[in-house]
Amino acid sequence: MKSVSMSGSLRENVGKKDAKAQRASGFIPCVIYGGKEQLQFVMKEEEFRHLLYTPEVKYVELEVGDKKFEAVVQATQWHPITEHLLHVDFLEVVEGKPITISIPLLLTGTSPGVLRGGKLVKKIRKITVKGLLKDIPENVTVDISNLEINDIIKVSDLSVPNLTFVENQNTVIVNIASTRNVVDVQ
Repeated sequence: MKSVSMSGSLRENVGKKDAKAQRASGFIPCVIYGGKEQLQFVMKEEEFRHLLYTPEVKYVELEVGDKKFEAVVQATQWHPITEHLLHVDFLEVVEGKPITISIPLLLTGTSPGVLRGGKLVKKIRKITVKGLLKDIPENVTVDISNLEINDIIKVSDLSVPNLTFVENQNTVIVNIASTRNVVDVQ
């Protein structure tokens, strides 16, 4: 998985009034937890461009004050009207401790069912996995080159070494739906 280097500074004051003032000056209040300690800090809003505004999933090499952490984004809060970023929670990655994260699904191949007039329906775009950071790939590849019309691929059909899929095993990932234009070749 790719990484992004980010740096922040510790918050002196914690509270709603201080958070509002930080946002007004272009900073986003953040917290990191999951390790030995919990830290409240702020980061410039522009730093999140390469982390949140991309379809890729990345982990963060975070520097807060004189401390360094490896972390993943656990949660984000957005303003309901303006859609500006309000707050970010980071989960510290502890060596040997598995993390749960959503990673993108990538479809590969050409389906014979689609070539005969079927419609490719992708039900989910990301899948939640659990594993060690070193074992988590950038994406999960799903091969659709054997799918005929009305065939499906479920979560239970996927296999990635050293990873556990958190999603329901019966969740449909992709299917080839029949359309009225399907040509049945005998």
